[in-house]
Amino acid sequence: MVAEVVLGVAGGIAAYKACELLRLFTESGHKVRVVPTASALQFVGAPTWAALSGRPVATEVWDDAHEVPHVRIGRSAELVVVAPATADLLAKAAHGIADDLLTNTLLTATCPVVYAPAMHTEMWENAATRANVATLRARGAVVIEPAVGRLTGKDTGKGRLPEPVQIFELALRVHRRGLDLDLAGRHVVVTAGGTREPLDPVRFLGNRSSGKQGYALAKAAAARGARTTLIAANVTLPDPAGVDLVRVGTTEELRAATVKAAAEADVVVMSAAPADFRPATVADEKIKKTDDGSPAPIALVTNPDIAAELGASKRPGQILVAFAAETHDAIEHARVKLIKKRADLIVVNEVGVDRVFGADHNEVTLLGADGSTTGYAKLPKDDVADMIYDRIVALLESQVADGGRAQYPGDSRRAR
Repeated sequence: MVAEVVLGVAGGIAAYKACELLRLFTESGHKVRVVPTASALQFVGAPTWAALSGRPVATEVWDDAHEVPHVRIGRSAELVVVAPATADLLAKAAHGIADDLLTNTLLTATCPVVYAPAMHTEMWENAATRANVATLRARGAVVIEPAVGRLTGKDTGKGRLPEPVQIFELALRVHRRGLDLDLAGRHVVVTAGGTREPLDPVRFLGNRSSGKQGYALAKAAAARGARTTLIAANVTLPDPAGVDLVRVGTTEELRAATVKAAAEADVVVMSAAPADFRPATVADEKIKKTDDGSPAPIALVTNPDIAAELGASKRPGQILVAFAAETHDAIEHARVKLIKKRADLIVVNEVGVDRVFGADHNEVTLLGADGSTTGYAKLPKDDVADMIYDRIVALLESQVADGGRAQYPGDSRRAR
């Protein structure tokens, strides 16, 4: 679907990356009008934007005044993306200041607006910036989380502009949804990947999880307006734009990070595949073969059940989604897990060699705490993610109506 896109560019060193973002939009057939601030033109000149977009570039409301650009551009836009969005630009947008063409356009736009912040860590973490971001999100704008990495000069930290391709993909998802940001104002925590339990300095116990479904869930949550925390265990996929990324290795690390993030989350989606067991001891040196070549026995202990722990301490109104990856009798095993973990929803799939793990498609069944069972045909994992969130949003709305209470199969008590 071709869109009329406004690409706003604020005055930061990351402005040069917006050239790549512009190329991605135009080469996909979208019509792009670049609206840079005067400061942005100190980094990338107007001729560059005009040549890449094939359209004239203006920064002031007085340019071509007879066409009333400060109203016309915003009204005609079907998607506005501001990249980079500086602290100054976010502050002006949050407070309705309109002192140039870009900020006027933001005030007149009636389409989805995506801000991709880029600034030094201290500026991003400043209370004023955080308040401005919260204000914009509360009004329905998508303010994606900046990446962590090299900043201006020798500085490193959170505040780096996400990669253009990641901003592009998220912006298109936002455009497809329109103004239906049904997770705006919510905090969603997603776990992804598979944990690894060390045996010795070179070996580990693990599983085949690639993290693709978890990353699809994180991207979908961000595109639906949620503040998203992604806890990734041993995933090698590109970092998705718009999320707070926490990397972990073992099940205990996954547990610690998830419990911490879940304390203030509205939704927790446990799509990671934690190892059920870990070695009782970890060898300091590489384990050698015995003299006769037979393997030495390895004692295992059980890892904590993270989803069950979260279910036992779930707040009223909080939604917990568990996953059940089974090789046989999947539905029967999942029903038991649903009750044991006190989940609101459990996503069931049958796994094995060349099935689900590492694939781009998934075939799932959703079991609800209300006793519902819904099966879905094989779908791209991005579509599976949105389908899961459709159910989550319905649960959030129903729990609000019911005072944040949920009934669980086989449980006569109400969730506390």
